[in-house]
Amino acid sequence: MCLVARHLEANGIPTMCLGSALDIFESGRPPRATFVDYPLGHSAGKPFDPADQFGIVRAALSGFETMSQPGLIQRLSNRWDAQGEWQNGAARAKGGDTRQPRDETPQFQEPADRDAARANGLLRD
Repeated sequence: MCLVARHLEANGIPTMCLGSALDIFESGRPPRATFVDYPLGHSAGKPFDPADQFGIVRAALSGFETMSQPGLIQRLSNRWDAQGEWQNGAARAKGGDTRQPRDETPQFQEPADRDAARANGLLRD
C-alpha cells in the first residue's frame, strides 16, 4: 500500500493511507498516513458504528489539508474500548494470540531490497 501510494503521488495523484499497523507505516513511509489503534481489519471504524466510521474517515481526509510535508503520520485518538482491552481480548481468544510483538525494524525479503531502500533514502539507519 505504501509503495502504491508513493507511485501515485509521484504521478500527481494525492493519496492517504488509513491503517492500524503503525510499524508498517513507519517503515513503508507513505506520503500521508492516518493511524488508528484498532484491531487489524477495522481501520475505518467499529462495525455498526456509523459515527465512529464517519469520524475516522473525516479525520483521515482532513489530512490532505493539514499534512504539509511528505511522510507524516496522523495518529487518531480513537479507542476501540478501554485502552488495551481489545488486545487483551485477542490474547484470550481460542488458541491464544500467537503473534510476535511488533518489530519496528524495517524487514526486507532480500538484501538487495534493503540496499535499494537505503540508496533511495527510504531507510533510516
